[in-house]
Amino acid sequence: MDYPGDNRLAAAVVAHRGRVLLVRRSETERFLPRVWGVPCGKLEPGESPRDGVLRELKEETGLLGQVLRKVGESSFLSTYHGHEVKNWQDNFLVRPLTFDVALPLPDQEHRWLAPADLGTVEIDDYNRDIVRQAFSR
Repeated sequence: MDYPGDNRLAAAVVAHRGRVLLVRRSETERFLPRVWGVPCGKLEPGESPRDGVLRELKEETGLLGQVLRKVGESSFLSTYHGHEVKNWQDNFLVRPLTFDVALPLPDQEHRWLAPADLGTVEIDDYNRDIVRQAFSR
């Protein structure tokens, strides 16, 4: 599907031993600074969501992963330079193939949390729902 003028994204719910990897965004991020969430990012032109989610996982965490399955789709509105943008996102359950997390910015953090412990960090409802999608099957 192509949505001209809109963003296509892919999110990785990285799960290992009943826990999910969450990353706290940098305070310099324009969108949801310092909020915890799953690794996610925009797809490159012509890139498939399955390829994009693994590229974003590597860029944002340094991890290599294997897509186990697509767990759902979601969408949300954001504002960019005063214009409303529709974001279309494919969400994937990913098995990590490596475990040494390397975050790109020094003020970021990561944690492996059980889904029941998501309330211990500042996570938005949108990311909480993405994790629920992955663990509900």
